[in-house]
Amino acid sequence: MLLPLLQPDTERITPVEHKPTHDRAPEELALGSPLWLRDDLAELIGEEQVHSRLIDLVKYATDASPYRMFPKVVVSPRTVEEVNKIFAYAQEKGLPVTIRSAGSSLSGQSQGNGILIDARKHWAGASVEDGGKRLRVRPGTVMFRANLALHPYGYRLGPDPASSGVATVGGVIANNASGMCCGTVENSYKTLESVSFLLPSGTFINTADPDAENQFNLAEPALAAGLLEIKSDIEKDAALVARLKKKYSIKNTTGYHMGAFLDESTPLGIFRKLLVGSEGTLAFISEGVFETVLDDKYRLTAFLVFPDMHSACAAVAPFIAHGAAAAELSDRGSLRAVEGKPGVPDRWKTLPAEATALLVEFREPTPEKLGEAAKAAQSVLNGLTLLEPAEFTRDAHLAAQYWTIRSGLLPSIGGARPSGTSLILEDVCFPPDKLADGALDLQKLFPKHGYDGVVFGHASAGNLHFLITPSLNTEADVQRFDGFLRGVVELVVDKYDGSLKAEHGTGRNIAPFVEHEWGLKLTEMMWRLKKLADPKLMLSPDVMLTRDTKAHLRHLHTVPTVEEEVDRCIECGYCESVCPSRHITTTPRQRIVLRREMLRQPVGSIVTEALMKQYEYDAIETCAGDGSCALACPVGINTGMLMKRFRHEEHNKTEEYVAGKIAENWGFAEVGARTALTLNHIATSVYGGSLVAESALRIARSVVSKDLMPGWLPVIPPAAIPKVPPTSRENAAAVYFHACVNRIFASSDEAHGPNIADAMVAVSARAGMPLWIPDDLAGTCCATVWHSKGYADGNKYMANLVVEKMWEWSDGGKIPVVCDASSCTFGITSEIVSYLTLQNAERHKQLKLLDSVAWAHDYLLPKLTVHHQVESAVLHPVCALHHLGLVDQLQHVGEALAKKAVTPIYATCCAFAGDRGFLHPELTKSATSEEVHEIGDQEFEQHICSNRTCELGMNLATGKDYRSVIFLLEELTRPATEGATSIA
Repeated sequence: MLLPLLQPDTERITPVEHKPTHDRAPEELALGSPLWLRDDLAELIGEEQVHSRLIDLVKYATDASPYRMFPKVVVSPRTVEEVNKIFAYAQEKGLPVTIRSAGSSLSGQSQGNGILIDARKHWAGASVEDGGKRLRVRPGTVMFRANLALHPYGYRLGPDPASSGVATVGGVIANNASGMCCGTVENSYKTLESVSFLLPSGTFINTADPDAENQFNLAEPALAAGLLEIKSDIEKDAALVARLKKKYSIKNTTGYHMGAFLDESTPLGIFRKLLVGSEGTLAFISEGVFETVLDDKYRLTAFLVFPDMHSACAAVAPFIAHGAAAAELSDRGSLRAVEGKPGVPDRWKTLPAEATALLVEFREPTPEKLGEAAKAAQSVLNGLTLLEPAEFTRDAHLAAQYWTIRSGLLPSIGGARPSGTSLILEDVCFPPDKLADGALDLQKLFPKHGYDGVVFGHASAGNLHFLITPSLNTEADVQRFDGFLRGVVELVVDKYDGSLKAEHGTGRNIAPFVEHEWGLKLTEMMWRLKKLADPKLMLSPDVMLTRDTKAHLRHLHTVPTVEEEVDRCIECGYCESVCPSRHITTTPRQRIVLRREMLRQPVGSIVTEALMKQYEYDAIETCAGDGSCALACPVGINTGMLMKRFRHEEHNKTEEYVAGKIAENWGFAEVGARTALTLNHIATSVYGGSLVAESALRIARSVVSKDLMPGWLPVIPPAAIPKVPPTSRENAAAVYFHACVNRIFASSDEAHGPNIADAMVAVSARAGMPLWIPDDLAGTCCATVWHSKGYADGNKYMANLVVEKMWEWSDGGKIPVVCDASSCTFGITSEIVSYLTLQNAERHKQLKLLDSVAWAHDYLLPKLTVHHQVESAVLHPVCALHHLGLVDQLQHVGEALAKKAVTPIYATCCAFAGDRGFLHPELTKSATSEEVHEIGDQEFEQHICSNRTCELGMNLATGKDYRSVIFLLEELTRPATEGATSIA
């Protein structure tokens, strides 16, 4: 009789006590998009590009702002032609259209209640031109990856938002986002050389075309003429011209950038400039070409603590006058938020209430220039009164600590905020000479409206951010927020004539106040511009301009309390660019957003029922659980932990029992796995097929568990040879933990050379660092097999077994243990800890576990001679190396072994995730798609990795033979007189 094991049952997931909220998804949304809408769009652009299920509509209803709107349908067009079809259809049906890329907008710019266009999935890619002086880039490209492409050339993009890890280039252009250094001279407005765009009318223009101006005038005569009319009206008003020049002398992203009418003379020139900061309300941008800026490598950094805000702000101008690239201000509340964090001095706890800090940095292209900057910086420093001694440092490590303190504000406050509250980060800009007064007045607004807030920002530009954590769950909460926001408007505009928005775009929260800042005349000109480009007002209504004076209070969302693993989530989306399932199902942010929606619903809700059914595959099963999200998350959330908890809660006692017994008998499981692999190899080589192994695995999965037994894939290698080379415990430099994944799956080298154990033992001995392989290694494992699936009993058994064994092998932690699979190293180092007994937890602390990459880089390579280099190698740093902090070490080893060692920009987790790639190969295909595209037709002599299952995943994705870096290290350091290492 077959056991019905691991039939997913979401009803077993422990419910969280909750009350229904007013902003919950309506019941009619349970059926997803209207059928007519779904079918019409599927016919226009293809069924795969239309996302119409309930789960799709809910997961795209949220961005990084406090707003939430449910789209009627989500579409992922692949080409400009498909976008044009969507535009035409939307206008015909009278539906609004919102263009969304990363969804990192802080003011609701990427939300809408009509058709939502995903401009990220099919819109990534960048090419370096003119030796790095220009970058041609598509809108869905994440900023940090665009800069990675430029890095080898010594250039970077001018805009430098702090959110570059998540923000896409399209969003940066659309919001004219800037950052700590670019000010008003290196932002998108100043550095975007050309742009390709599609108007709602269907007109497509590439402004770089020689005939582009004529094309624009012929295709859009009314728009061209209207732009010139607005220009004329502005230029006739001397007071308005003077006001525009004054307002744009500091950062300003409130409304359209009307300075374009003064800066350009032709219709297309004006419109190209207007697209910057237009927030998707004028056209769809399909490509941009940036003039890049030099990425000065030589840095001089200081963290200065002043007695008060005024003295800190007074120091900004002298530093900037002497060439400082950044002057980052942090008020006392900001410093208080990071107290107790790594690198933060304990003495800061005693700083007075008025203390204010400046992080100042000089960046220069040469050491000589940096020397000159050091003299200038010291001259300013000598004249300052500080609360503690300070100096400018060239120590990159110390500078990184300073920047960690500055960047730690968001996670510290976000992570500590009360459950159920939102985190709102906004920005304003004051005239630089009024910065201190403006900052102090902002601070006074917080207690006036019952908030605890902090003020920090880019002092060099007069650009301040304020951060509050309000509850928005009741009408009283909303009214309090309204009062605070109106107080900000009066303070910034009426008292200081500053900018309500400096670098985050206008958005829903400031759209009602555009007229307050700019006045009726210029605001009406903005409306004329909008209607000229978008006559039916189809694109993003109420995002840039609105007639609704309460638009900033509509669609504010509640934040229900969810499971503790993810409750601190601020929905910023930083996790999305590294998530393996980002292009196929859901991202960590979306998994949390969906869970919060379930907890907005009443008990027995049909919305919750529908969501849970779709959540099983989209969220739980296709989560790789690799933890990459935690590395990118500003508050350190590992959403995979919650998905593993859900997997555990779905199990019944029988399933847990079977998983536990498999752990107890893992030695026999290894033999069984090798037998299956041998049968597969025989079937493939003798019969030209793999039906034997496929059938055997299919039967095994039906009897045991589809979540414990892997399926069959065409890249499955033969079984590993169970013998290992002879080693001795005497005088061993380290214990060698030969991971079970390498004991089961053969490497491609085993057919004609050494296996991984042979190579590891040989190269270590050659370096004078002999290894010892314990005799009782069989049956031990890193426990990832059980941990990733949420099998607590099996996980607990194996976690404690492997620590007990390592304690014995290492003579109580006296010698290190080296592991030859990076994911196993990380699993034993970090993931098993919470499952250990108290005794084993203490033992674990005393063990020194080294990954093969660290062993090769730190211990072997310095003692070896590389006799020759291969021409080229492409490296895939697995997610475990990111967790272990060993990515640079892999690159360094690669550079020692290859004349050209390349780590692709899009190299992220392959999603094989132990054996999840066997269970869901579509996940690996999706996770590696960008990396595969980036590698393209490039030929590399070697394909390097450090984890066997990840190598299988990359082999499946690329068709190339990825293998451990240890093989290449052994081969290239082998003396000519020494024969190839034999298979034991």
